[in-house]
Order: sequence, then structure tokens, then C-alpha cells
Amino acid sequence: MRKKRFLERQPCFDVTFLIILLSLLCYGLIMLYSAGYAVALYRRGDAFTYIRPQLLFAALGVAAMYAASRVDYHLWHKLAWPVMGLSLALLAVVLFMPEYNGCKRWIVLPGLGTLQPSEIAKFAVVLVFSHIISLNHDRMKTFATGVLPFGLILGVVTVLMLLEPHLSGTLLILSIGAVLMFVGGTGLKWFGIVGALGLTAIAAAVVLLPELVPYATDRLASWRDPFVDPLGEGHQTIQSLYAIASGGLAGLGLGNSRQKYLYVPEPQNDFIFSILCEELGFVGAALVVVLFLLLLLRGMSIALRARDKFGALLVVGFVVQVVLQAVLNIAVVTNTIPNTGISLPFFSSGGTSLMMLLGEMGIVLSVSRQADAGRGCTRPGFAV
Repeated sequence: MRKKRFLERQPCFDVTFLIILLSLLCYGLIMLYSAGYAVALYRRGDAFTYIRPQLLFAALGVAAMYAASRVDYHLWHKLAWPVMGLSLALLAVVLFMPEYNGCKRWIVLPGLGTLQPSEIAKFAVVLVFSHIISLNHDRMKTFATGVLPFGLILGVVTVLMLLEPHLSGTLLILSIGAVLMFVGGTGLKWFGIVGALGLTAIAAAVVLLPELVPYATDRLASWRDPFVDPLGEGHQTIQSLYAIASGGLAGLGLGNSRQKYLYVPEPQNDFIFSILCEELGFVGAALVVVLFLLLLLRGMSIALRARDKFGALLVVGFVVQVVLQAVLNIAVVTNTIPNTGISLPFFSSGGTSLMMLLGEMGIVLSVSRQADAGRGCTRPGFAV
């Protein structure tokens, strides 16, 4: 009886958010095995090469999510700057790592695998921005408080990530930072000024692009017309579009993709959504979009109920990060924007990304616990 009363007094996490999240995770694991077993068998002689570690990281991530949901999220106030310092150090270290596909994005950990510092940088940016804004929310209209510190942080992170180079990750972090600044109260005039400067920089880059970044012109050309170079820059996009088109309304059936047999490069990673469209059709693709949309809406509901500004900003930052990354990935796969190489959250292969995402969602659940603390739990089983 005492145990039952104790459970009933525990604050609830947001069960609806958790169900949506676990649905995405399970959906992603199923699709990762289906999309990746052919290329895994070809490259490593083992069809479980990608799904086996992903299942392990998913289990570890769920454990991390549970642990994070039990910790008072205000602890991250004290850890914001140390985490940012760590992320900057890792972004510097990765520049001395071996290249993979022309990029230096992973730190090799002997016997353990690889670590992608950009995933930690996303986490750190959300923490530090939420920390600064929550402490200075009444002075966010001024340049010194509402623009300068955020610009300096984003500037350092941007330079380090462009040196990898990691354009998609840079764009994502800049977008997350802009959203948090907007929600935090930065004056709109500063966004206008930054926007004008950004357009000026883009105009200058267009003029100087052939000299500064030769490969970028090829990317832009293949985006406008992938068939100009069907065996080079346009190959990924063409094969992705073939996969999406052949899926139709209901798809060819789970596991029946043809394009994953070494036609679509990296079907287990950046282009997993095209294989999903081929196997499950418009219905399966629409389900992915709906799940991400529900995650966003439920996350915003948690943010609105948060007990303080810090908690609300953490939720907004982490949930917007997931949804923005999903939008960018789907846009790349469908050739809506140029190919930038970005993964689909909860679906693409990648242990660092999956664990970080689930840990961040645990913080969202921690915020929801305290938001609903005054209401108690109607069902003891939900008070975990």
C-alpha cells in the first residue's frame, strides 16, 4: 500500500511524447535492417553489420534517455559551458583524423568505433544558448546580450565545422541557434541585419565560388540537373529518385527494394528515406512525416507547460533539432535542395547520433516530469 501511494505521488513524464518517440525508434530500426543488409553483406560479408551495433546503441540510448529523464534538468545549467568546451575541443581534434569520403568528421576510438563531434556540438549549442537566454531573458533586445555572445559561439563552431567540411551540420546548428534566439527574445531588427549580411555573403560567394570551393559548383549543377553527370555528382540523386518513383502508393513491400542492391549509395545512411519510399511507398513515407510532425507538436506542448524558461528552451532546441534534421534529409533525398550529406534521425546508421538523440529526448521527458509534477499520476505504472 505504501509503495502504491509513493508511485501515485511521482511526477509523470509525457507518455504521448514517449510513445511517438519509441514508434520512430522502432520504425527506424526495422528500416535500417531492410535498407542496409545488402550493402552490409557486400562490404563486410555480414548482413547484420549495420543493424547489430545500432541495436546495441539503441539499447544504450534508451537507458541514457531513462537516466536523463530521472535527473533534474536544471543540472545542465552548471554543465552548459563545460560541455561546450568539450565539444569545441573535439571539433578541433577531429581535424587531425583520417579522411573518409573527403571529410574529417569522425574521431576513431580504437576498439570502440567512432565518435562524431558535430553531434555533441548540436547538444552543446542548445545547452549554452538555453543557459544564456534563461539568465538574461529581460535583456535579449540589446546587441550586447541578445546577439554578440551567440554570434561568437556560432562563429567559432561554424569555422571548425566548415574545416571538416560539414556544411549540412553547420546549417543545422545555425538554424537551431537562430530558432532559440528568436524564441528567447532577440530583437527582430538584428535578424534583419544578419539576413542582409548573409545575402551579401552569398552574393560574394556566387562570384568567387569557382575559386574558393570548386566542388560546390558541381553540387549545384547536379542539383539543377542530375542527369548532366549521371555517373558522377548526379548518381546519388538519380538513383534516389528512381527508388522513390518506383515505390508508388503502397510500395514494393518491406525488404523488396531493388535500388538498395548497390544502386543507391549509402542506403543505410543518408539515403535511407528513398529506400523506405521504394519499399513502403507514399503511405510509409507519409507515416514518417506524420510521426516527426507529432513529435514537434507534442514537444511544443511540453515547452509551453515547462516550469521555467530554461526548460522550455531546452525542449524547443532539442525537438526543433530533430525535426529540422529530418526536413533537411528528406529535402536532399527528394532533390529539393542540393546534396549536403545529412542523416535521418532515428533511421540512419550512426551510434553517436542515436545515443545523443535519445539522451536529448530524455531531457525533454525530464522537463515534462516537472511540468506535470503538480498534477500527479492517475496510473502508477506511468510513474517510472
